[in-house]
Amino acid sequence: MIAIVDYDAGNLKSVEKALKFLGQESVVTRDRKEILSADKVILPGVGAFGVAMENLKKYELDKVIREVTENKTPFLGICLGLQLLFEGSEESSGVEGLHILDGEIVKIPEEPGLKIPHIGWNSLKLQNHGRLFEGIPEDAFVYFVHSYYLKAKEESIVKAVTEYGVNIHASVEKENVFACQFHPEKSSSVGLKILENFAKIGEV
Repeated sequence: MIAIVDYDAGNLKSVEKALKFLGQESVVTRDRKEILSADKVILPGVGAFGVAMENLKKYELDKVIREVTENKTPFLGICLGLQLLFEGSEESSGVEGLHILDGEIVKIPEEPGLKIPHIGWNSLKLQNHGRLFEGIPEDAFVYFVHSYYLKAKEESIVKAVTEYGVNIHASVEKENVFACQFHPEKSSSVGLKILENFAKIGEV
C-alpha cells in the first residue's frame, strides 16, 4: 500500500490515478496510523511553500513525515513536495521547511526569453546512479510546473538536473528519501517508469 499524503494541496488524484494504472494500491489520507503503516509514502504538492507548511503543521503531518523518514520507509516528494523537504524557500521568507534534507529553494532568475513559472517539458541529465531512473534513457523529457528550484547542499544526493536559465536540481535521493521537482504523474511513459521504480524499491 502506498499512502498519498493529503494536506489540502492539489494534484492528489492524478498521482493516485497514475499508481492505479501501474496496478499499485494506494490511499489518499492524512491519518497518522494509515501513513505510518504504509509500505511507501508520497508527498505531492502544488501551490505556495508557506501555505503548504502551514497545512502540514495544522494536521500534524510534519511530525508524521519525520516519523516516516526516520523509520526508513521509502518516501517520495513531488514538485512542491520536493521543496518542502528542504530548509526553506525564498517564496515564503521566514517559513521553515521540514529540513529532512539540506538545501534551499530559490527563485528562477528572470531572463529574456524565459517564462516564469517554468511550465513544460525539459530533458534530464542523469548523474549519481539514482534508483528512480533505472531504465530511463539520458535526455528523457519530463513535465515541470514551477517558479522556484532546488539548490541542494550535497551534490552526491542529486540524481538528475535540467537547464532552464540555471542548473536546476531536478531529482534527489538520500537513503529512503526520494524527490522530483517535475511531475512524474504527468510525464507520460517516462514518468510512469519513475513511479514504477519507486513502487519497487525495497521489494525482494
